Amino acid sequence: MALNFTNMRTSSDGAWQGDNPLHHAFPLLIVQTLLILFVSRFLAFLLKPLRQPKVIAEILGGILLGPSALGRNKDFLEILFPSWSTPILESVASIGLLFYLFLVGLELDLISIRRSGRRAISIALAGISLPFFFGVGLSFFTRKVIHGENKVGYPQLLVFTGVALSITAFPVLARILAELKLLTTRVGETAMAAAAFNDIAAWILLALAVALAGGSHKSPLVSIWVLISGVGFVVFQLTLVRPFMNWVAKRCSSDHDLVDEAYICLTLAGVLLSGFMTDMIGIHAIFGAFVFGLTIPKGGEFAARLTKRIEDFVSGLLLPLYFASSGLKTDVAKIQGLRAWGLVALVISVSCTGKILGTFLVAMLFMIPVRESLALGVLMNTKGLVELIVLNIGKEKKILNDEMFAILTLMAVFTTFMTTPAVMAIYKPSWDVIASQTPRLLQGQHSPTKPAHRRKDLRILACVHGPGSVPSLINLIESVAPASQHSSPLKVYVMHLVELTDRSSSIMMVHRARKNGFPFINRLCRGVSQDQIPAAFEAYGQVGQVTIRHTTAISALSTMQEDILHVAEAKTVSLVILPFNKQWRREEEKEMEDLGDDWKRVNQRVLSTANCSVALFVDRGFGSRRERGAATPKRVCILFLGGPDDREALEFGGRLAHSSVMLTVVKCIRDSLEQNHEKELDEAAVAELRRCYESVEYIEKVVTGGIAGTAVSIGLSGEYDLVIVGKEQQNSELAGHQLEHAELGQIGDTLASSPGISSSVLVIQTPRTRT
Repeated sequence: MALNFTNMRTSSDGAWQGDNPLHHAFPLLIVQTLLILFVSRFLAFLLKPLRQPKVIAEILGGILLGPSALGRNKDFLEILFPSWSTPILESVASIGLLFYLFLVGLELDLISIRRSGRRAISIALAGISLPFFFGVGLSFFTRKVIHGENKVGYPQLLVFTGVALSITAFPVLARILAELKLLTTRVGETAMAAAAFNDIAAWILLALAVALAGGSHKSPLVSIWVLISGVGFVVFQLTLVRPFMNWVAKRCSSDHDLVDEAYICLTLAGVLLSGFMTDMIGIHAIFGAFVFGLTIPKGGEFAARLTKRIEDFVSGLLLPLYFASSGLKTDVAKIQGLRAWGLVALVISVSCTGKILGTFLVAMLFMIPVRESLALGVLMNTKGLVELIVLNIGKEKKILNDEMFAILTLMAVFTTFMTTPAVMAIYKPSWDVIASQTPRLLQGQHSPTKPAHRRKDLRILACVHGPGSVPSLINLIESVAPASQHSSPLKVYVMHLVELTDRSSSIMMVHRARKNGFPFINRLCRGVSQDQIPAAFEAYGQVGQVTIRHTTAISALSTMQEDILHVAEAKTVSLVILPFNKQWRREEEKEMEDLGDDWKRVNQRVLSTANCSVALFVDRGFGSRRERGAATPKRVCILFLGGPDDREALEFGGRLAHSSVMLTVVKCIRDSLEQNHEKELDEAAVAELRRCYESVEYIEKVVTGGIAGTAVSIGLSGEYDLVIVGKEQQNSELAGHQLEHAELGQIGDTLASSPGISSSVLVIQTPRTRT
C-alpha cells in the first residue's frame, strides 16, 4: 500500500474500517515505544547479574531493533520503523532528553565542584586532555581510512573525535560505584569528584564542537558568533535568570498549592524557552535546558518538587527512546572487512589508553597506590548519555558518517561494559571487614556493677528510612543516653538508608552525599547541613550527652544489608536498630504505611547474619503521642519471659532507668517447677537489674491463659509509650504458629499486628550462632 506522506494523519479510523493503525503517526509511535521499552527492560534483566548499567541495555536494544540485527529484515523496518516515522520518534525522544538534561543541571551543584580539591580536579583535567589529544591524532588517521570522512573539515572532525574520547559519564559512573560498593572508598570519592568536574568540561567542549559544526559549510565567523552568543546566553542565565529562580523557589511553599502549580508550569515553560533560544543560537536545545537547570536553587523544596514531577515520566519512558534511537542509527553492517574491524579495535584501544593512562599518571603523582590509580583510570573511562549526544549531533551535522558513527557507538558500549569486570579484577578494597569471632552483646559490657574504667562505651548503629522516623529515634536515643558521667558513654552512628534506583534523583544524590559511610562526617564543621536528617541529629547532639555521627547508605535493596553490616563490624557496635518495614503516619490516621517486602527482606538478612544484637523498632510515634511537660517522663515496659533475647532486652532496658524514663519490668511466671540453667540466668539478670536500679517498678504476673493475651493487654492499656521484648522466649506456647511478621518473633508480631495498640515496640535479638 502506497502512503501519501503529505497527507499523513495522526490517528487511524480503526481496523474495522480497513485502516492499518501502523500507517498513522500516533498508533505507530505507541507500538514503537512499547517495543523499545520491552526489549530494553528485557536486556537490562539479562545483564543485571553482570552489574551492567541500564544504559548498556538501552543502547543494545536499539542496535538489536535497528539495521544491525532485526532491521536487516526490510519488512520488519518498513512495518515498525519506516523512514517517515524517524523524525516523529526522535522528536518525542528529544523532548525527554531536553527535560532530562534540565534535571541533570538541576542536580549539579557548581559550588561542590569548586570544593572538589586539587587532586580531583587535576585527575579530571588529565583524564580529559590526554584522550582529547589522542582523539585529535586518531582523527587524522580515520579521515584518510574511512570513506567519506575526508570531505569533512579538519577542525570539526578533530573536536568531535576528541570530545567523544574524553567524556566521562557521571550518572553511569555513580551507579557502577554503588553496585560495586565503592562509594565510600577513596577511589569512589575521587572518581565522583573528578567525574562531576568532567561533566562541566564535557558541556563546554560539546558547545564548542556544535559551534564549529554550525559553521562547517559557511564562513568561520559564523562559529565565532555562535560561541559569543552561547557565552552571552550563559551569562544571561546565571546573572539575571538565577536570581529570579531564587525568588521563585522562596515563594513556592507547601502552603500555596495553586501558586506552586503556577510556578512549576512557569519553570517547565522556561526549560522549553531556554532550549529554543540555544537552538536558535545554533548550539543545541539541550544545552539551554542544562544551563537553565543550573539556575535552580539546589537542595530545596522547590527543586525536590520539580524532580518528583518530571523524573519518572522522563527517565522511565522518554529517555529510553533516545538511547534506542541512537541504536537504531547504528548499522554494524557498515563495518566490513578485517581492516574496518581493526579500526574498531584501534579506536577502543586509543580511547582506553588515553583515559586510563592520563588518570593513572596523575593519580600516581598524588601518591595514590598503583591498584587504586589503575581502578580510577578504568572508572573514568565510563561513557554514557553525553557521549551519545555528541555522536548524534555529529551524525546530524554530517561530520560522522554511518561507519564512523557505528565505530564510536561500539566504543562507548565496550568501554562502559568493561568497567565493572575490570574494576572488580583490579581493585579489591578492604570492604569486607573480618567479623570478630566473639559475638558482641550488651550483656556484661556496660553493666553498672563494673568499675568505670572497665566499662566500654555503648556503640549503637541506628538506621532510618526518612525524616518521618527521626523524632521517635531521637527520643529513643535520648532515653538511652547516659544519665550521669559515671555511666558508660554512648556513641550513635545514624545511617540514612536510601534505595538506589534508576531515577536521576537517586543517582545524583550520590553526588551530594559522596562521602557517605567512611569516614563518618561531622557535618557541623561544614556549617549548615543540606539534609534534614543529619541536621536533626546534629541539633540533638549539641545538647545531649551523646556522640553522634551521621552517614548515608545509597544502595540497591538487594545488597543494603552489606552496608549495614559493614558499618556494624568496622565500628564494633553492640546493637543495630532497624526500622520496621511499616511506618506510623499520624496519630489521627491511626494506621501504618507499608514500605514493601523488599525492606522487610533487608531486615531479615541483617537479623540472620549480624554478629551483634539487632533491634527492630516498630514506631508508633514514640515520645510524641502524649502532651508532655518538661518533667513528665516517658513510660517504658519490658515484657520478660526468659531466654537470651529477653535478657538482652533487660540489659538494654537498664540503660533507660533514669529520671526521664519510668521503667517497668513485667516478669511473666508460668506454672512450672522446672529449674534449668537458662532459668537461673534469667533470675540472675532480673536480680542484678533490681539491685542496680532501685527506681525500676517490678511486677510479676502469673500467666495462665497464654502470654499473647498478657502482651495484648499491656499494649491496649495505653500506659506505656514503648514496650521492649526479646524476639524469642523460652518455651513459648506460640511456637510453631504462623506469624505475619516472623522477623519480630511471636510476642513482637502480636504487639505489632493487634489493632488498637498505640505503644511503640522494640524487639531485640541476640546474634545467632553461625554454622
